[in-house]
Amino acid sequence: MKTLGQRGALNVLLIPFILLFLILMGTGGFGLWAYGSRQDYKNNVDQKVTAAVAAAKQEQQKADAAQYAEAAKSPFDTYIGPSAFGNITIKYPKTWSGYVLDTAKSASNPVDAFFAPNIVPNASSETSVFSLRVQLTQQSYDQVLGQFSAQIKTGGATVAAYSLPKVPSAVGSRVEGQITTKKQGVMIILPLRNMTLKIWTESNDYKADLDNNILPNLTFQP
Repeated sequence: MKTLGQRGALNVLLIPFILLFLILMGTGGFGLWAYGSRQDYKNNVDQKVTAAVAAAKQEQQKADAAQYAEAAKSPFDTYIGPSAFGNITIKYPKTWSGYVLDTAKSASNPVDAFFAPNIVPNASSETSVFSLRVQLTQQSYDQVLGQFSAQIKTGGATVAAYSLPKVPSAVGSRVEGQITTKKQGVMIILPLRNMTLKIWTESNDYKADLDNNILPNLTFQP
């Protein structure tokens, strides 16, 4: 018959044995997982390398295409409006096309210009999207800016003071957001004598062109 002391000694010896067993099980499991991962990598390394190279090549092609497209825009083409209406001078990417209406002095829009990459879409269609629009209107500055009051109140558009880098004396507004019922973009509104000059893009895709290429080079005679 085992005494109480003998049973205590057995219990003390049993605990390290259990711990050692658990450690061995864990080590064995980790070893099997590591071996499996190593085998997977060994068996599929060629496919993994090929996929990584293809992904890197695709990213580089995208970067090269974007860089080429940007470089192809220079040097810029130039449009100069009638002297009677301030000699509005627009420099735009040579990869764009322009369609400009120089109307009579009595017209509501003495200058109306449409620009788009490659070919200018239908100017009379509401679904056409233009990379750049330039319009000189007989409406007053307050009238034009007032057309955005609802969008500004509801948060659909924001407005801030703005002047062209090359015409700092003409201070107007920059409206961003909902510029028409169905189009998002940016519009610059500037007073030009007793008229109002509007410069805008009808898609945020062309915002960078507007900020980096168009506005820094646009001039007129106040």
